[in-house]
Amino acid sequence: MSDAPEILLAHHLKALKLPTFLREHQKLARQCAAEGLDHVRYLARLVELELIDRERRMVERRIKAAKFPAVKSLDSFDFAAIPKLNKMQVLELTRCEWIERRENVIALGPSGTGKTHVALGIGLAACQKGLSRRLHHRRSPGQRDDGGPR
Repeated sequence: MSDAPEILLAHHLKALKLPTFLREHQKLARQCAAEGLDHVRYLARLVELELIDRERRMVERRIKAAKFPAVKSLDSFDFAAIPKLNKMQVLELTRCEWIERRENVIALGPSGTGKTHVALGIGLAACQKGLSRRLHHRRSPGQRDDGGPR
């Protein structure tokens, strides 16, 4: 048996930039055959895998392009530690409608109150929604880069 069809398929999948197809097609073909699924269901599953992987890579690229100092989600933020912070308002900001309305969000407060973590969480949500933004972290006049007074 010749390997030519497999080599040709691999070449075409690389040319079409379908890395998930290339990586998963054989394993998925065996799985679908064992389940008795037809070629349309096999292709549908393969396309779905490609789309999921492609979206994951796009989110990763947006996060990298945003140049966040760290990647933090609001899942790891302790809202109970800062009871004055309006959790519902922060979560509303993760819907990113304010970005589409071209509005700004400014976080004010003393050092150590979670402003950067919240901003990173909102920025991560924007990246996951397909928006590309950079965190603009501005210092107050007379403030050092590390946040302390000059």
